[in-house]
Amino acid sequence: MAFRRRNKSYPFFSQEFLIQNHADIVFSLVIFILIGLMFESTAKTAILFIQPQYNVTTLSPDGEATLYHYGWKDCATVVFYFFIAIIFHAVVQEYLLDKVIRRLHLSKSKNTKFNESGQLCVFHLVSSVWSFYILITVSDFKKTKHKNCTHFLWENYPHVHLRFQVKFFYLTQLAYWLHALPELYFQKVRKEEISRQLQYISLYLLHIAAAYLLNMSRLGLVLLFLQYVSELGFHIARLFYFTDENHQKMFDMWAVSFVFTRMVTLTLMFLAVGFGLARAENPGLDIEAGNFNTVMSVLLLVCLTQSWLLWKFIRFQLRRWREFRHEQAIRKKTSTKQALRPIKRDSFGHHENGVLKAENGTSPRTKKLKSP
Repeated sequence: MAFRRRNKSYPFFSQEFLIQNHADIVFSLVIFILIGLMFESTAKTAILFIQPQYNVTTLSPDGEATLYHYGWKDCATVVFYFFIAIIFHAVVQEYLLDKVIRRLHLSKSKNTKFNESGQLCVFHLVSSVWSFYILITVSDFKKTKHKNCTHFLWENYPHVHLRFQVKFFYLTQLAYWLHALPELYFQKVRKEEISRQLQYISLYLLHIAAAYLLNMSRLGLVLLFLQYVSELGFHIARLFYFTDENHQKMFDMWAVSFVFTRMVTLTLMFLAVGFGLARAENPGLDIEAGNFNTVMSVLLLVCLTQSWLLWKFIRFQLRRWREFRHEQAIRKKTSTKQALRPIKRDSFGHHENGVLKAENGTSPRTKKLKSP
């Protein structure tokens, strides 16, 4: 299985060999784990990597239900889907993005940004649809439609036991954002771009892990859905901009959705944490019971993050507005200079009403072209 066209072969275990063949190496590791399921002696170990662990069977009004909680064995599952994310990244790059880039003939800097937006566009689309599906079908949101629509965010906290789809969603989210770290090396990202990408990768990992480990999975699902829809609009606008730089109106639409997402996120956090969890019957910290109802720390984390994102967004928009005003001023000056520039006279005459006149007012005789 070859994910990339190999124009040149490199020595084994060299840096270039690892970068060129990293998807094939990871694919071999995945096959090795899957083969472990075939033998009884290794099946118990292999299943740790593939299937979420810590399942508990409980009785509900609908019958028996299998729920899950988290533990250290989840690290093995995250590692396996970390490998799957690398393969998924290589497939999208080889069979989709590389074919589009060959037709666009972009520069190196635009090529890197196009690959980044293309990968994130696919991921945000899949994740937003998946999270929306979980909210309307799997989670407890459908059971609280007769109440306040935000009541399910804090009802019966802590949400220690999760349904399979919810836990699997969080594990794959952690795996994807962890895989983005070595991809900075595999994709040969420029040094000036690494710090920016490390910032948003770390923010995603921090917030997803906090929602999962602090048993705030319901709130995390809603906020991730809003965030992924907003980011999907940004990366779609970015892809259209790289194909044609005249497509800039989509960035204005994304700017509105970005501010709206920040406002909704802060509102939901104040409702869920400041209003719901603050009035819960079990406030405080109880690690054994999975209760992390520390209101101020959670509110402070999210408010600082949203404020930082808004500050970066405002600075970006101000810089963009200044650059636009500067370009408009330069165009105005150049058009004014061209309008005031005197008409040059030729050595033998001048122009009058678009016709070349000689000094005595007569038109110069045009030479007849000889036919071939």
